[in-house]
Amino acid sequence: MTISILPAVNATLNGLSAVFLICGFLAIKAGKREVHRGFMLGAVCASVLFLASYLYYHAHAGTTSFREPAWFRPYYLTLLGTHTFLAVVILPLIVVTLTRAFRERFENHKKIARWTFPLWLYVSLTGVLIYFLLYQIYPQQPPVLPAAGNRALQAPATFAN
Repeated sequence: MTISILPAVNATLNGLSAVFLICGFLAIKAGKREVHRGFMLGAVCASVLFLASYLYYHAHAGTTSFREPAWFRPYYLTLLGTHTFLAVVILPLIVVTLTRAFRERFENHKKIARWTFPLWLYVSLTGVLIYFLLYQIYPQQPPVLPAAGNRALQAPATFAN
């Protein structure tokens, strides 16, 4: 496996998290508390695996900039901005929501889950959308390095005898 597969893995984990969130929501609405718990723990696991994979990928591959098409770039950046901001906001909300559930403080859990669920779902779904925009619909070309650029990033020279 090469590192280039990780964006697709990350999108899959985000999508799986979204499915678990929706199933967990439907389960609790149907009064199935244990089923809800299983789906929500699945969403947490998928999200934790996503975060680990995402951080590993970007630590080793860097970032991919959205440049083309130029007309779509402002829309993409708006989507990315809301996704990134809410991804940071959602982390402590998830921790508090889970802590209240594990401590069986269900009334307090329910109060914060009303905020956590839609924000977490938005982050998961927009993560999938960002993947499709950046890697499938409008795949971005790597930047062209200038001739006097970093030698470590340039192709190695070949020597003839």
